[in-house]
Amino acid sequence: MSSRFNRTGLACALAIGLLGAVAGCSGSSSTSPGPSSPSGPPGLAAGPQGASATQVSVVTVQPENQPVTTELSGRTRSRLSAEIRPQVGGIVQQRLFEEGALVKAGQVLYQLDPASYKAAYASAQATVAKSEATVNAAKVTARRNAELAKIEAVSKQTSEDSQATLQQAEAELGVARAALDTARINLGFTRITAPIAGRIEASTVTPGALVTASQTTALTTVQQLDPIYVDVTQSTTELLRLQRELAAGTLKGSSDKSEASVKLLLEDGSTYGHAGRLQFSSVTVNEGTGAVTLRILVPNPDRTLLPGMYVRAVLEEGVAEGALLIPQQGVTRTASGDASALVVTADGKVEKRALKVSRAVGNRWQVTEGLKAGERVIVEGSLKVKAGDSVKAVAASDATVASAGAAAAAAAPTAR
Repeated sequence: MSSRFNRTGLACALAIGLLGAVAGCSGSSSTSPGPSSPSGPPGLAAGPQGASATQVSVVTVQPENQPVTTELSGRTRSRLSAEIRPQVGGIVQQRLFEEGALVKAGQVLYQLDPASYKAAYASAQATVAKSEATVNAAKVTARRNAELAKIEAVSKQTSEDSQATLQQAEAELGVARAALDTARINLGFTRITAPIAGRIEASTVTPGALVTASQTTALTTVQQLDPIYVDVTQSTTELLRLQRELAAGTLKGSSDKSEASVKLLLEDGSTYGHAGRLQFSSVTVNEGTGAVTLRILVPNPDRTLLPGMYVRAVLEEGVAEGALLIPQQGVTRTASGDASALVVTADGKVEKRALKVSRAVGNRWQVTEGLKAGERVIVEGSLKVKAGDSVKAVAASDATVASAGAAAAAAAPTAR
């Protein structure tokens, strides 16, 4: 009996001890809060000033002298082109060239049957010989009659008639010699030659074909390909803009525009290996297109450029002094086309700026209004902030700007 009461008492004593320990711990935590018991969510204990700022990448706007270029489309044209037509009629005996080959000036291309022309030439030679004999006889008669007339052995009329006969014979000799020249020329025309050097096209006739003098269908065409012309068109709108910028001083023109170098871009996007030279700008506006034609002379030693090819010419209009250029990814546009950018102010706040841009220069926009030199434009992280936010600005790396600029250029159409 006493043993059971002892076990019960021990259990009660342990329970009372545990309750006291729990009560002591509770009292201690309520009276002395420690640093491990924050009164709010983590990170906000210090109030709004303690919030972390969003990090954005920025580019500092710096003025620079930027060459201003214009990209114009056009087509190549042969510098010299000659359509080969016969100048006398006849049967084609031989074709003396390889189609598509390079020919020299004066090279024989076709041989016509010369038989009838040789006969005409021989006849003309005989006529000349006969006329020369007549002239010689008339000279002897005229000279003899003149001597006899002095001693009144013949009448003065007879002497004058012999002189007239001599003059008539000399005139007939001149006609015969002209006919001989004509026969020689026509005989030479049976050998059809290339008037210029260049690449020759396919022949429209074969040996045995009958051709006629000055026929409308060309036998073939020879085109000079080195150098070659590139004709491009520029709208009058762009010409007026260029004139305004030059007048306002925002653009400095080239000292000698005729010596301006022109870069060509081929249809596949590659750059042609030889620079061209601007030759002239037409003074007449095409009423149908509202554009003027610019002609460029381009070296073509490898005959890479062929007549009729589509190319794009990059022309240097002048130099924009103190131009402000920002990466294209730093500019956003509304549905109506208005441009804007987010700028980080000196106190680290985001400010939205309305911009005016004039043209694209590579993967950058040239800004004419809305920015000043030294301001910082957000180029990465703009989607995470808005106007009025506090941000931490870090300089964007060149690689970041280049990669983002390439993506922006591929996504957006090029504007000038």
